[in-house]
Amino acid sequence: MSMQNGRIERIQKLLESNVRVLPRGGGTKSALSTPARDEKPLDMTGFSGMIEYIPEEFTFTAFAGTPLSEIVQILFEHGQYLPFDPPLVERGATLGGTVASGLSGSGRYRFGGVRDFILGVRFIDGRGELISAGGKVVKNVAGYDFPKLMVGSLGGLGLLVELSFKVFPRPQAYATWLRSYERLEEALQLMKRASMAQIPLEALDLHAQNPGYTLWLRIGGISAVLPSRVSRMVEIIGEGQMLKEKDDEQCWDQVREFSWVPEGHSLIKVALTPRSISSLESFLDGKPVLRRYVAGGQAAWIALDDSPRVLEPVLKDRGLSGLVIWGPPGFPRLGELRGTSFLRRVKESLDPAFRFTEV
Repeated sequence: MSMQNGRIERIQKLLESNVRVLPRGGGTKSALSTPARDEKPLDMTGFSGMIEYIPEEFTFTAFAGTPLSEIVQILFEHGQYLPFDPPLVERGATLGGTVASGLSGSGRYRFGGVRDFILGVRFIDGRGELISAGGKVVKNVAGYDFPKLMVGSLGGLGLLVELSFKVFPRPQAYATWLRSYERLEEALQLMKRASMAQIPLEALDLHAQNPGYTLWLRIGGISAVLPSRVSRMVEIIGEGQMLKEKDDEQCWDQVREFSWVPEGHSLIKVALTPRSISSLESFLDGKPVLRRYVAGGQAAWIALDDSPRVLEPVLKDRGLSGLVIWGPPGFPRLGELRGTSFLRRVKESLDPAFRFTEV
């Protein structure tokens, strides 16, 4: 811990020198971790390692720069996992970068996103003060729910040092069912039917293929009950392609790592609702744009061989907001921005001199 205290002191001195800093973890989200103006990149990977893990209590605390791959492996050895299904694990994403970007994967469908599992946070604010809030930490700060505020803050409110999370038991087995459709309306109808079925789905995605759409449903649970759940799903949705267990894991790993996105393409996350899909597809359908609607239509991943800015008017017209994950730095947010006045007040409280990037 003394080594980490030394790192904290160096950061505090750096902030005293009036330098604008941009935290960087594994560098897996180029649009968010690359300086665009006068920011100084600040490597946070030195803050790495598990601090406390109590499997019996389903909680852990780790340094923010810890690679997700390490955390996933430790949890796996105890039959547990991160239910919000963080992306880019194999590419080197860190725990802090995942929180700062607010990213969850397709598996968030059943239990919720990263915001639903974070318990506590320890961070350095713009004045250089070390602040703790939430559970599994020493000092609590009243007034704001800082753990949840840090989710999606893009490093604009503070430099994350430690994070505490709750975890769940890992399903014993999985099965994935695929079915393709020519028309969007039919695919959306079946997606709605699947979401209303009394079956605990782990993931519910819709992949656009130009032309056509493929519905992806993943079921998890105890091995003994999985076949009955699969049979029930087939009764409700109809026949389709069922992936074998090995293929199931490989396919979802590719989804999680964005292996379906060609090299050099921009990648944008768009927050939406299932009702927004048709409106967005009215613009995207037939264009050379790859996209995947995840978590039952609560978010979309859009990949395009062009500047992300081309989506700005499209998202604004539909009242949608986007976050650039891969692409040029400097303009990470697209479309309609919500809650900016509140976040501005929080930032002025934590970072009055604007040592960190904008929120």
